[in-house]
Amino acid sequence: MKKKNLLIFGTRPEAIKMAPLVNQFLADKRFETKVCVTGQHREMLDQVLSFFDITPDFDLCLMKPNQNLYNLTGEVISGLKPILETYKPDYVFVHGDTTTTMAASIAGFYSGAKVCHVEAGLRTYNMLSPFPEEMNRQVAGRVATYHFAPTIKSKENLLQENISEENILITGNTVIDALLESSNRVDGLDNDDVREIKRKVNFDKRIILVTGHRRENHGQGFINICGALKEISINNPDVEVVYPVHLNPNVLKPVNELLGDVSNIHLVKPLSYPSFVWLMNKSYLIITDSGGVQEEAPSLGKPVLVMRDTTERPEAVEAGTVILVGTDEAKIVKEAQELLDDTQKYQSMSSLHNPYGDGKACKRIIEFISNLE
Repeated sequence: MKKKNLLIFGTRPEAIKMAPLVNQFLADKRFETKVCVTGQHREMLDQVLSFFDITPDFDLCLMKPNQNLYNLTGEVISGLKPILETYKPDYVFVHGDTTTTMAASIAGFYSGAKVCHVEAGLRTYNMLSPFPEEMNRQVAGRVATYHFAPTIKSKENLLQENISEENILITGNTVIDALLESSNRVDGLDNDDVREIKRKVNFDKRIILVTGHRRENHGQGFINICGALKEISINNPDVEVVYPVHLNPNVLKPVNELLGDVSNIHLVKPLSYPSFVWLMNKSYLIITDSGGVQEEAPSLGKPVLVMRDTTERPEAVEAGTVILVGTDEAKIVKEAQELLDDTQKYQSMSSLHNPYGDGKACKRIIEFISNLE
C-alpha cells in the first residue's frame, strides 16, 4: 500500500521551499501525495503555485483583511480537521516557522499522522526575535516525529532538545533546490514585473536590492532602515536601490513617506518569485530582513546585510556570506559603504561557500521517508 502524504503550507516563502518537494513526491509512484494550502498569503502564494505548476488539492482560503494571529491559528487548526479526518495521511509535512506551520503541526499531531518538519532546528532561543516565528518553530519541533535539519548546527539544536538522533536527517535546505531549478529558467525573463523595473532602473549602475517586512522591525526599526537607505542613496549617486515594498501598512506607510522622493530609490510592488530571482541575479548587494534570502543569495554570489539583531541562521554569519546589521542606521550605512568601496572585501564575501546545501535536499527527504517501515 502506498504511503499517504499531505504537504501543508500557506505563505509565499513556504510555497517556494516546499514546491520542489511537492513535485518530486508527486512524481514518485511509491507515494500518494496531496497538497493543502491555507491561503495565509493569497496573491503572492498563487504566483508561486503557478510558476511551479502546482494545483492544491485543498485550499482553506483563510486570508482576510487585518487578520491576526489569534483567528489565523484557530482557523488553520479547525479548517484542517475535516481534511485530515477524510484523507487520513500517514505523514503531514510542514515547513519552517510560519503560523500555518505551527497550527498545521498541531492539527497533524491531533490527527495521529506523523508530522515531518522541513527546515527543522533553526533557533535563536529568544521568543521575541523573530516574533512569532521562534515560538512557531519550537512548537512544530515538539510535536514533529521527523526533523529535516538543513545544517549540522540545526541538528545540534535538536539533539540538545532531546530529539532522538534517529529521527533527524541533515538535508541541506530545500530553498536551494528551488533556487537552482528556478535560476536556470529566469535568465531571459520578460514579464510585467521585469519590464516595469527595466523602465525605472538604470542597470548600468550597481543595484542594491532591499527587502524588509518583519514584524519586530515595525515602528522605529523601519524609520531607521529608511534613514540608512536614504543616506546610502544620496552618498552614492552611481547606485540604484530597488525596494519591492511589502503590502503591510506598517511597512508601506513609512517607506513611501521617507523614501518616495529619492531619485535613485525605486519603490516597486511585491515581485513574483521568478521576478525576484531575476532581480537577485542582477543585484550587486542585498539588504534584507528575510530569512530565506540569507540562504538564497550566497548561492548566487551576492553579499547580504541582514537587518535583524538575531538570526536563526548563524551558519551564514560564521561562513561570512552575511553580516548582521540590525536596524542600526549607522551600521547599515557603514557596512553597505564598505562593500561598495572595498572591491577585495566584496569579492571575498561573494565567493564564499554557501553553507545551506547543494540542491539535493528533497531527494534526501524522500529517500528517508521511503525507507521507513
